[in-house]
Amino acid sequence: MFTVIKPGLETTVQDYPGRKGCFGYGFAPSGPVDHWSFRLANLLVGNSAGAAALECQFIGPTLRLERDATIALTGADMGATLDGGPLPLWQSVRVRADQTIALGPVRLGARTYIAFDGGIATEPFLGSRSTYSMAGVGGLDGSALKAGDQVPLGPATTADHAGWRVLPERRPPITLEKRRTIEVVPGPNDDWIDEAGQTRFLTSDWKLSPRSNRVGFRLDGPEWTFADKAINKAPEHGSIPSNIIDHGYPIGAINLCGQTPIILLNDTLTLGGFINPYTVISAAFWKLGQSKPNEVYRFKAVSVTEAQAKRRRIDRLCAEDSLEAI
Repeated sequence: MFTVIKPGLETTVQDYPGRKGCFGYGFAPSGPVDHWSFRLANLLVGNSAGAAALECQFIGPTLRLERDATIALTGADMGATLDGGPLPLWQSVRVRADQTIALGPVRLGARTYIAFDGGIATEPFLGSRSTYSMAGVGGLDGSALKAGDQVPLGPATTADHAGWRVLPERRPPITLEKRRTIEVVPGPNDDWIDEAGQTRFLTSDWKLSPRSNRVGFRLDGPEWTFADKAINKAPEHGSIPSNIIDHGYPIGAINLCGQTPIILLNDTLTLGGFINPYTVISAAFWKLGQSKPNEVYRFKAVSVTEAQAKRRRIDRLCAEDSLEAI
Protein backbone atom coordinates (compact mmCIF):
# COMPACT_ATOMS: atom_id res chain seq x y z
CA MET A 1 0.00 0.00 0.00
CA PHE A 2 0.94 3.66 0.15
CA THR A 3 0.10 6.18 2.85
CA VAL A 4 -1.23 9.66 2.10
CA ILE A 5 0.83 12.29 3.95
CA LYS A 6 -0.81 15.26 2.18
CA PRO A 7 -3.82 14.71 -0.08
CA GLY A 8 -3.34 17.55 -2.54
CA LEU A 9 -6.41 19.09 -4.16
CA GLU A 10 -9.06 16.47 -4.99
CA THR A 11 -6.68 13.59 -5.68
CA THR A 12 -8.80 10.58 -6.68
CA VAL A 13 -8.50 6.95 -7.68
CA GLN A 14 -9.63 6.42 -11.29
CA ASP A 15 -9.56 3.61 -13.82
CA TYR A 16 -10.19 3.55 -17.55
CA PRO A 17 -12.72 3.62 -19.16
CA GLY A 18 -14.53 3.98 -15.85
CA ARG A 19 -17.97 2.75 -14.87
CA LYS A 20 -19.39 1.91 -18.29
CA GLY A 21 -23.00 0.83 -18.83
CA CYS A 22 -24.33 2.36 -15.61
CA PHE A 23 -25.67 5.71 -16.85
CA GLY A 24 -29.18 4.26 -16.84
CA TYR A 25 -28.81 3.54 -13.11
CA GLY A 26 -27.79 7.14 -12.39
CA PHE A 27 -24.01 6.55 -12.14
CA ALA A 28 -21.67 8.56 -14.36
CA PRO A 29 -18.66 6.69 -15.80
CA SER A 30 -16.05 8.83 -13.98
CA GLY A 31 -12.52 7.78 -14.99
CA PRO A 32 -9.61 10.06 -15.96
CA VAL A 33 -10.33 13.27 -17.86
CA ASP A 34 -7.02 13.08 -19.77
CA HIS A 35 -7.29 9.39 -20.68
CA TRP A 36 -4.30 9.68 -23.06
CA SER A 37 -1.82 10.53 -20.28
CA PHE A 38 -3.51 8.11 -17.89
CA ARG A 39 -3.14 5.07 -20.14
CA LEU A 40 0.50 5.81 -20.88
CA ALA A 41 1.29 5.99 -17.16
CA ASN A 42 -0.07 2.48 -16.67
CA LEU A 43 1.80 1.06 -19.64
CA LEU A 44 5.07 2.46 -18.29
CA VAL A 45 4.80 0.36 -15.11
CA GLY A 46 3.68 -2.84 -16.85
CA ASN A 47 -0.05 -2.57 -16.03
CA SER A 48 -2.95 -2.86 -18.42
CA ALA A 49 -3.76 0.60 -19.81
CA GLY A 50 -6.96 0.85 -17.76
CA ALA A 51 -5.66 -0.20 -14.31
CA ALA A 52 -6.60 2.00 -11.36
CA ALA A 53 -4.21 4.89 -10.71
CA LEU A 54 -4.31 8.42 -9.27
CA GLU A 55 -5.57 11.59 -10.90
CA CYS A 56 -4.08 14.69 -9.24
CA GLN A 57 -5.39 18.14 -10.12
CA PHE A 58 -3.72 21.55 -9.67
CA ILE A 59 -1.92 20.68 -6.38
CA GLY A 60 -0.50 17.20 -6.02
CA PRO A 61 -0.26 14.88 -3.00
CA THR A 62 2.60 13.65 -0.83
CA LEU A 63 2.71 9.86 -0.55
CA ARG A 64 4.88 7.32 1.32
CA LEU A 65 5.35 3.90 -0.26
CA GLU A 66 4.92 0.92 2.08
CA ARG A 67 6.43 -1.57 -0.41
CA ASP A 68 8.92 -1.41 -3.24
CA ALA A 69 7.16 -0.32 -6.41
CA THR A 70 7.71 0.87 -9.95
CA ILE A 71 5.86 4.14 -10.52
CA ALA A 72 5.32 6.53 -13.41
CA LEU A 73 4.04 10.10 -13.58
CA THR A 74 2.49 11.54 -16.74
CA GLY A 75 0.47 14.59 -17.72
CA ALA A 76 0.95 17.89 -15.89
CA ASP A 77 4.26 18.98 -14.34
CA MET A 78 3.81 19.42 -10.58
CA GLY A 79 7.51 19.56 -9.75
CA ALA A 80 7.48 16.01 -8.38
CA THR A 81 10.27 14.84 -6.06
CA LEU A 82 11.39 11.53 -4.59
CA ASP A 83 12.93 12.02 -1.12
CA GLY A 84 13.63 15.61 -2.15
CA GLY A 85 15.32 14.83 -5.47
CA PRO A 86 13.69 15.44 -8.87
CA LEU A 87 11.26 12.80 -10.12
CA PRO A 88 10.90 12.81 -13.91
CA LEU A 89 7.69 12.76 -15.91
CA TRP A 90 6.90 10.27 -18.68
CA GLN A 91 9.22 7.54 -17.44
CA SER A 92 9.10 4.64 -15.01
CA VAL A 93 11.15 4.76 -11.80
CA ARG A 94 11.84 2.16 -9.11
CA VAL A 95 10.87 3.39 -5.63
CA ARG A 96 11.77 1.67 -2.38
CA ALA A 97 9.56 1.16 0.64
CA ASP A 98 9.53 4.20 2.99
CA GLN A 99 10.49 6.61 0.21
CA THR A 100 8.32 9.71 -0.20
CA ILE A 101 6.82 11.05 -3.43
CA ALA A 102 5.85 14.73 -3.24
CA LEU A 103 3.98 16.79 -5.82
CA GLY A 104 3.40 20.52 -5.51
CA PRO A 105 1.39 23.18 -7.35
CA VAL A 106 1.07 22.67 -11.07
CA ARG A 107 3.69 24.31 -13.32
CA LEU A 108 2.46 23.09 -16.69
CA GLY A 109 -0.94 21.59 -17.51
CA ALA A 110 -3.52 20.81 -14.83
CA ARG A 111 -3.71 17.06 -14.08
CA THR A 112 -0.94 14.59 -13.24
CA TYR A 113 -1.42 10.82 -13.26
CA ILE A 114 0.49 8.45 -10.96
CA ALA A 115 0.53 4.74 -11.78
CA PHE A 116 1.94 1.95 -9.58
CA ASP A 117 2.90 -1.52 -10.76
CA GLY A 118 0.10 -3.86 -9.76
CA GLY A 119 -2.40 -0.99 -9.85
CA ILE A 120 -4.49 0.41 -7.02
CA ALA A 121 -6.57 -2.37 -5.46
CA THR A 122 -9.53 -0.61 -3.86
CA GLU A 123 -12.90 -2.36 -3.91
CA PRO A 124 -14.69 -2.05 -7.28
CA PHE A 125 -18.22 -0.66 -7.47
CA LEU A 126 -20.34 -1.71 -10.46
CA GLY A 127 -17.23 -3.05 -12.15
CA SER A 128 -14.99 0.02 -11.69
CA ARG A 129 -12.65 1.46 -9.08
CA SER A 130 -13.18 5.02 -10.36
CA THR A 131 -14.16 7.56 -7.73
CA TYR A 132 -17.58 9.16 -8.22
CA SER A 133 -17.63 11.66 -5.36
CA MET A 134 -21.18 12.95 -5.97
CA ALA A 135 -22.56 9.48 -5.22
CA GLY A 136 -19.88 8.56 -2.67
CA VAL A 137 -18.87 5.39 -4.50
CA GLY A 138 -15.70 3.91 -5.96
CA GLY A 139 -12.12 4.84 -5.18
CA LEU A 140 -11.29 4.85 -1.48
CA ASP A 141 -14.51 5.33 0.53
CA GLY A 142 -16.10 7.14 -2.41
CA SER A 143 -14.16 10.37 -2.00
CA ALA A 144 -10.94 12.19 -2.73
CA LEU A 145 -7.90 11.05 -0.74
CA LYS A 146 -7.41 12.38 2.79
CA ALA A 147 -4.33 12.67 4.99
CA GLY A 148 -3.68 9.37 6.74
CA ASP A 149 -5.44 7.22 4.14
CA GLN A 150 -3.75 3.92 3.36
CA VAL A 151 -4.40 2.93 -0.23
CA PRO A 152 -3.98 -0.75 -1.18
CA LEU A 153 -1.92 -1.79 -4.19
CA GLY A 154 -2.22 -4.96 -6.22
CA PRO A 155 0.59 -7.53 -6.29
CA ALA A 156 3.79 -6.16 -7.80
CA THR A 157 4.60 -7.45 -11.26
CA THR A 158 7.44 -9.96 -11.46
CA ALA A 159 9.18 -8.16 -14.34
CA ASP A 160 11.14 -4.98 -13.65
CA HIS A 161 9.52 -2.22 -15.70
CA ALA A 162 11.71 0.62 -14.41
CA GLY A 163 13.81 2.58 -16.88
CA TRP A 164 11.28 3.10 -19.67
CA ARG A 165 9.97 6.35 -21.08
CA VAL A 166 7.25 7.48 -23.49
CA LEU A 167 8.60 8.65 -26.82
CA PRO A 168 8.21 12.46 -26.96
CA GLU A 169 6.16 12.36 -30.16
CA ARG A 170 3.66 9.93 -28.58
CA ARG A 171 2.78 12.21 -25.64
CA PRO A 172 -0.05 14.75 -25.59
CA PRO A 173 1.46 18.16 -26.45
CA ILE A 174 0.93 19.90 -23.09
CA THR A 175 2.25 23.46 -23.34
CA LEU A 176 2.03 26.84 -21.60
CA GLU A 177 -0.37 28.03 -24.31
CA LYS A 178 -3.50 29.52 -22.70
CA ARG A 179 -5.66 29.22 -25.82
CA ARG A 180 -6.88 25.86 -27.07
CA THR A 181 -8.86 24.63 -30.06
CA ILE A 182 -11.48 22.13 -28.91
CA GLU A 183 -13.13 19.92 -31.52
CA VAL A 184 -16.90 19.39 -31.34
CA VAL A 185 -19.57 17.62 -33.34
CA PRO A 186 -22.99 19.26 -33.81
CA GLY A 187 -25.85 17.87 -31.77
CA PRO A 188 -27.85 16.46 -30.31
CA ASN A 189 -29.82 19.76 -30.18
CA ASP A 190 -27.94 22.02 -32.63
CA ASP A 191 -31.20 22.74 -34.50
CA TRP A 192 -32.45 24.69 -31.45
CA ILE A 193 -29.78 27.37 -32.15
CA ASP A 194 -30.22 29.72 -35.11
CA GLU A 195 -27.57 30.10 -37.81
CA ALA A 196 -26.19 33.32 -36.31
CA GLY A 197 -25.95 31.68 -32.90
CA GLN A 198 -24.05 28.69 -34.26
CA THR A 199 -21.62 30.95 -36.15
CA ARG A 200 -21.09 33.03 -33.02
CA PHE A 201 -20.36 29.93 -30.96
CA LEU A 202 -17.72 28.68 -33.39
CA THR A 203 -16.02 32.06 -33.94
CA SER A 204 -15.96 33.43 -30.36
CA ASP A 205 -13.57 33.04 -27.47
CA TRP A 206 -14.94 31.13 -24.46
CA LYS A 207 -13.18 31.48 -21.10
CA LEU A 208 -13.06 28.54 -18.69
CA SER A 209 -14.70 29.64 -15.44
CA PRO A 210 -13.14 28.90 -12.03
CA ARG A 211 -16.58 27.51 -11.14
CA SER A 212 -15.72 24.23 -12.86
CA ASN A 213 -15.00 20.68 -11.74
CA ARG A 214 -15.19 17.08 -12.93
CA VAL A 215 -18.97 17.38 -13.25
CA GLY A 216 -18.80 20.23 -15.74
CA PHE A 217 -16.71 23.10 -17.11
CA ARG A 218 -18.59 26.41 -17.13
CA LEU A 219 -17.77 28.79 -19.99
CA ASP A 220 -18.01 32.58 -20.12
CA GLY A 221 -18.69 34.17 -23.51
CA PRO A 222 -21.26 35.88 -25.71
CA GLU A 223 -25.01 35.33 -25.53
CA TRP A 224 -26.78 32.67 -27.58
CA THR A 225 -29.62 33.20 -30.02
CA PHE A 226 -32.20 30.55 -30.79
CA ALA A 227 -34.11 28.98 -33.64
CA ASP A 228 -37.87 29.36 -33.87
CA LYS A 229 -38.44 25.83 -32.52
CA ALA A 230 -36.79 26.86 -29.23
CA ILE A 231 -39.08 29.85 -28.83
CA ASN A 232 -42.43 28.65 -30.21
CA LYS A 233 -42.62 25.25 -28.58
CA ALA A 234 -45.02 23.09 -26.61
CA PRO A 235 -45.33 24.06 -22.92
CA GLU A 236 -43.87 20.77 -21.70
CA HIS A 237 -40.50 21.95 -23.06
CA GLY A 238 -40.26 24.70 -20.41
CA SER A 239 -40.44 28.46 -20.35
CA ILE A 240 -37.01 29.62 -21.64
CA PRO A 241 -35.48 28.86 -25.06
CA SER A 242 -32.78 26.52 -23.72
CA ASN A 243 -35.34 24.37 -21.87
CA ILE A 244 -36.33 21.04 -23.40
CA ILE A 245 -38.25 18.06 -22.09
CA ASP A 246 -35.89 15.89 -20.01
CA HIS A 247 -33.58 13.70 -22.07
CA GLY A 248 -30.23 11.92 -21.68
CA TYR A 249 -26.97 13.87 -21.73
CA PRO A 250 -23.94 12.53 -23.63
CA ILE A 251 -20.52 12.84 -21.97
CA GLY A 252 -18.86 15.89 -23.51
CA ALA A 253 -22.16 17.64 -24.29
CA ILE A 254 -22.10 21.42 -24.17
CA ASN A 255 -25.17 21.83 -22.00
CA LEU A 256 -26.86 25.22 -22.34
CA CYS A 257 -28.27 26.27 -18.98
CA GLY A 258 -30.06 29.52 -19.85
CA GLN A 259 -27.18 31.46 -21.40
CA THR A 260 -24.36 29.54 -19.64
CA PRO A 261 -22.76 26.69 -21.59
CA ILE A 262 -21.33 23.88 -19.45
CA ILE A 263 -19.18 21.08 -20.89
CA LEU A 264 -20.40 17.92 -19.18
CA LEU A 265 -17.41 15.87 -17.97
CA ASN A 266 -16.78 12.43 -16.54
CA ASP A 267 -18.81 12.89 -13.32
CA THR A 268 -21.78 14.59 -14.95
CA LEU A 269 -25.52 14.15 -14.43
CA THR A 270 -27.24 11.52 -16.52
CA LEU A 271 -30.15 13.58 -17.85
CA GLY A 272 -31.92 16.91 -17.57
CA GLY A 273 -34.05 19.54 -19.22
CA PHE A 274 -31.55 21.73 -21.09
CA ILE A 275 -30.45 21.56 -24.72
CA ASN A 276 -27.01 20.37 -25.83
CA PRO A 277 -26.16 22.10 -29.13
CA TYR A 278 -22.67 20.57 -29.51
CA THR A 279 -20.62 17.73 -28.03
CA VAL A 280 -16.86 17.76 -27.38
CA ILE A 281 -15.23 14.73 -29.00
CA SER A 282 -13.51 12.18 -26.77
CA ALA A 283 -10.16 12.77 -28.51
CA ALA A 284 -10.21 16.37 -27.24
CA PHE A 285 -10.75 15.44 -23.59
CA TRP A 286 -7.01 15.49 -22.88
CA LYS A 287 -7.10 19.23 -23.67
CA LEU A 288 -9.94 19.72 -21.19
CA GLY A 289 -8.06 17.70 -18.59
CA GLN A 290 -4.94 19.86 -18.95
CA SER A 291 -6.82 23.22 -18.86
CA LYS A 292 -6.78 25.69 -16.01
CA PRO A 293 -9.40 28.32 -15.09
CA ASN A 294 -9.36 31.49 -17.22
CA GLU A 295 -7.81 29.73 -20.20
CA VAL A 296 -9.60 30.35 -23.49
CA TYR A 297 -11.27 27.85 -25.82
CA ARG A 298 -12.13 28.26 -29.48
CA PHE A 299 -14.42 25.52 -30.75
CA LYS A 300 -14.05 23.82 -34.13
CA ALA A 301 -16.82 21.72 -35.70
CA VAL A 302 -15.75 18.34 -37.12
CA SER A 303 -17.69 15.43 -38.57
CA VAL A 304 -18.37 12.20 -36.70
CA THR A 305 -15.99 10.47 -39.12
CA GLU A 306 -13.22 12.95 -38.27
CA ALA A 307 -13.94 12.54 -34.54
CA GLN A 308 -13.65 8.77 -34.81
CA ALA A 309 -10.37 9.02 -36.73
CA LYS A 310 -8.90 11.32 -34.05
CA ARG A 311 -9.93 8.92 -31.32
CA ARG A 312 -8.45 5.92 -33.15
CA ARG A 313 -5.16 7.82 -33.48
CA ILE A 314 -4.95 8.37 -29.70
CA ASP A 315 -5.86 4.74 -29.06
CA ARG A 316 -2.99 3.67 -31.34
CA LEU A 317 -0.58 5.90 -29.39
CA CYS A 318 -1.65 4.31 -26.10
CA ALA A 319 0.28 1.14 -26.86
CA GLU A 320 3.57 -0.43 -25.81
CA ASP A 321 5.30 0.64 -29.03
CA SER A 322 5.10 4.21 -27.67
CA LEU A 323 7.69 3.25 -25.04
CA GLU A 324 11.48 2.96 -25.25
CA ALA A 325 14.19 1.88 -22.84
CA ILE A 326 16.23 4.72 -21.39
